[in-house]
Amino acid sequence: MSVREILKFPDKRLRKVAKPVQKFDDYLDILINDMFETMYHSDGIGLAATQIDVHLRVIVIDIKDVEKLYLINPEITQTSGTMESKEGCLSVPYLIDYVPRAEKISLKSYNRQGKPKLIEATGLLAVCIQHEIDHLDGKLFVDYLSSLKRSRLKKKINKDATLAS
Repeated sequence: MSVREILKFPDKRLRKVAKPVQKFDDYLDILINDMFETMYHSDGIGLAATQIDVHLRVIVIDIKDVEKLYLINPEITQTSGTMESKEGCLSVPYLIDYVPRAEKISLKSYNRQGKPKLIEATGLLAVCIQHEIDHLDGKLFVDYLSSLKRSRLKKKINKDATLAS
């Protein structure tokens, strides 16, 4: 297992739409293991393959005392309820803000052997899954924010980049 670099906003590679996994092989096992290692190294609770510049539909999640899972080709099939979720992101370390999410979701995914599995999730797990699927679709949680907040974030990033030079 190895720790991979996490892409940071506004890197354009974060906007790529991930392709479905076609081969359920050793590479997929290595990818999933590396994703968990990378997520733990960065103190995250979820990570999409897109965030490490691998554009396959793979997600890992570990919400302590709740759930540890990987999702391959996840597809939300049903949602219900709405809530405001306080979110942060390993690719946007500068910001925590509120995002509208479904309270409960049902989804279809696959295991490492390519067999389908159905999952129902509520609360933090549902939020985390929705957040990570957004990454697979080339969407970031900052896209939910007002233009003023996005503008402030870009100014902060530019300022930090200038100070680091």
